[in-house]
Amino acid sequence: MEIIRAGSRPSGKGPAEWFTGTVRIDPLLNPFDPARVQGASVTFEPGARTAWHTHPLGQTLIVTSGLGRVQRAGGPVEEIRPGDVVWFAPGEKHWHGAAPETAMTHMAIQEVSEGRAVDWLDHVSDAEYGG
Repeated sequence: MEIIRAGSRPSGKGPAEWFTGTVRIDPLLNPFDPARVQGASVTFEPGARTAWHTHPLGQTLIVTSGLGRVQRAGGPVEEIRPGDVVWFAPGEKHWHGAAPETAMTHMAIQEVSEGRAVDWLDHVSDAEYGG
């Protein structure tokens, strides 16, 4: 058993290569061999969002506060709220983030496959975001 105490790991800033706007990442769980699941609490300030990306084994988002937006390639931009759970299938191109005027926090959970959990693509344009 291992207990990772709240506040024992620092928050990190979402890198500009992967995000638009101000994003804070708080690590929750990282794989301990042989496990491969990882997760973080991610807070997006109003208008902030991920770049387009995919996950080799899919991703689950659990919205914990605020108001957000998600979109899969070819689909409409959808609103997400606290308590909503979003599943992206393996390889599904998508993005997620806050609403234009409201911050949003979600837990992001994905698995590592062959050393990676995400493949980052192009930034989401303002037109795609719809802000």
